[in-house]
Amino acid sequence: MDTVNTQEDTVMRITSYLQANVEDKFDAIVIGGGMGGLTAASLLARHAGRRVLVLERHYTAGGFTHVFHRPGYQWDVGVHYIGKVNDPGSPVRAAFDHLTDGRLQWHAMPDVYDRIFLGGREYEFPSGAERLHDRLKEHFPTEGLAIDGYFRAVRNCVRSYNLFMAAKAVPRPIERVAGPLMRAPFLRHAGRTTGEVLAGLGCSRELAGVLTAQWGDYGLPPGRSSFGIHAIVAEHYFDGAAYPVGGAGAILETILPAIEEAGGKLLVSADVKEVLVDGRGRAIGVRMQDGREFHAATVISDAGAANTYRRLLPPTIRETQDAIRKIERIPPSMAHISLYVGLKSTSEELGIGPGNLWICPGPDHDANVSMSEASCDGPLPVLFISFPSAKDPFFANRYPGRATIEVVAPAPFAWFAKWADTRWKHRGAEYEQLKARLTERVKSGLEKAVPQVQGRIDYCELSTPLSTRSFTNHQSGEIYGLAHVPERFRLDCLGPRTPVRGLYLTGADVSTEGVTGAMMGGVLSASAILRRNLMSVVTKGPGRSSLRGSAS
Repeated sequence: MDTVNTQEDTVMRITSYLQANVEDKFDAIVIGGGMGGLTAASLLARHAGRRVLVLERHYTAGGFTHVFHRPGYQWDVGVHYIGKVNDPGSPVRAAFDHLTDGRLQWHAMPDVYDRIFLGGREYEFPSGAERLHDRLKEHFPTEGLAIDGYFRAVRNCVRSYNLFMAAKAVPRPIERVAGPLMRAPFLRHAGRTTGEVLAGLGCSRELAGVLTAQWGDYGLPPGRSSFGIHAIVAEHYFDGAAYPVGGAGAILETILPAIEEAGGKLLVSADVKEVLVDGRGRAIGVRMQDGREFHAATVISDAGAANTYRRLLPPTIRETQDAIRKIERIPPSMAHISLYVGLKSTSEELGIGPGNLWICPGPDHDANVSMSEASCDGPLPVLFISFPSAKDPFFANRYPGRATIEVVAPAPFAWFAKWADTRWKHRGAEYEQLKARLTERVKSGLEKAVPQVQGRIDYCELSTPLSTRSFTNHQSGEIYGLAHVPERFRLDCLGPRTPVRGLYLTGADVSTEGVTGAMMGGVLSASAILRRNLMSVVTKGPGRSSLRGSAS
C-alpha cells in the first residue's frame, strides 16, 4: 500500500488489488482511475449514495494527475497549469470545489504564465484577455484587424460549445430531435482546422505561430487541429492559470474521500480484462485479468472510447460495430517524451520562476512537426518547459533545498513501436541508446533555454510513449485520447451513453482533452446515469454539505 499525506495531514490509504479484501458486488464499477473516472464516481457517491468500485490498472491512481517520486524529488506527469480556477465564481473552479468540498487549494501562476520563443523571438502571454489582445497588437501593429477577428472567433466558438456539450447529456428521445440543432453552431467552428481559420482572418505566418504556440496543450499543429479545440484551450487560459497547492497529487487526495464515505473503494494494479455482458446485451460487471469478476448494474469506462469498444467488449456485440468503424476514422492524439529533472538547489537560488516556456524552432508548427516525424534525430517541434517546484508554495516544505523541472516534447509512437511488447527495464541496449540520445537533446535544449541549470542537474529521467502505453493502456502512447481533428467532433458515438445498456463512457473522449475536459466528461456521465442535469449543480460550488441526501 502507498500512504499519501493531504494538505490537512490526514492519511489516505490506496489499496493494491492483490491485497484487497473487497466484496464482489457494487452499485457501479469504474474502469480507470483518471480524472473522468474519479469525477463520475464521486458524483454518483455524492448525489445518489452509490457504492462505487474504481479499478485502476497502474500502480497509482489519478491518470494524468498522478505524481511519481524518486529519492528527494516529486514530479507531476500531466498537470502543468489549469485555467479558470483563479476566479472563485467561475464554473470550472466551482466544479473543483464541488468535487473536493473546497479543500483543493490553488496557487496563481505569475502574470505572464506562458513565454513563447519562435526561433529566438520572445512573446509574452499575460493574464487577461484584453491585456493579451493589446500585447499582441504591440507585437503586430499592422495586424490589428486579424487580431480582433481572432478574439471574436474564439469567443463565438466557445459560446457555442456549451450547447454542443448539452446535446451529449439530454435524454436520447430529445437528442434525436434537437441534437443536430444543438450541435450545429459549434460544428461550424470545429469543422475547420485552426490553420484554415487563421488564414481566413489574414494572420501572418508569425502571428499565426504565436497564436498557436500552445498547440502542445491539445496535441495537434494548426494544419491538423480543429479550431474548436484550439478555441476552447486558448480561451481557457485568457484569464491566467493556477497550480494545485501540494502538487497534482492533491487532486486525487481531495476527491477520493467522498467515494470512500459512500462505501466505495479505489484499487490500483487492478487490470480489467473485459466488460461482462449478459444474454440480454446489458453490462453487468467486469472480469479481471486473473479471472475474478465484480458485478454492478452500472459500468463506466474511463479507459478511452477506442479501448472500450475494441478491447473491453466482446467482438460479438453487433451494436458496437458502428461505433468502432467511426472511431477508426480518427487517429490517436500525439505521444510524447518527458524529461524529469531534479536539482540540488531551490528555484529561488537558481532564479527560476513559475512561468512556462514554449521553445519552438520557428513559427510554422506544421513544418516543425513534419521535420520531427521524419527522423528521431531531427529537431524537436517544441519543448515545453515547466517548473513545478516554483509553482507550488509548499514544495520547499516537502523537499527542502531541491527544485524540479519537466521538459515535454512531442514524439511519434513509431520511434518506439518495435519495443511495444517489451517490459520496463527489459527493452534492450538499442532502446536505451535511443533514450540516451533523446535525453541529451532535451537536456541540451533545457540548458540553452535556462542556462542557470548548467552543471546543477542532480538527476534526470526520460519517459517515452511506452510509459504512457503502460499506465494508460493507450496503444499508441497517446496522451489526449482520440485526436482533436475536425472529424472527431462530428462523431455521435463520443457521448456518455453506449449501445450497451448499463455501460457508459467518461473522461476526455466524452468531452475534450486535459484535466478540466476529463472532469467535465465525468459530469456528463454521471448526469446520463442519474438522468439529471448535474452540470448546473456542480458548477455552482461546494457540494457535500448541501447535497447529501439529494439522490435521484
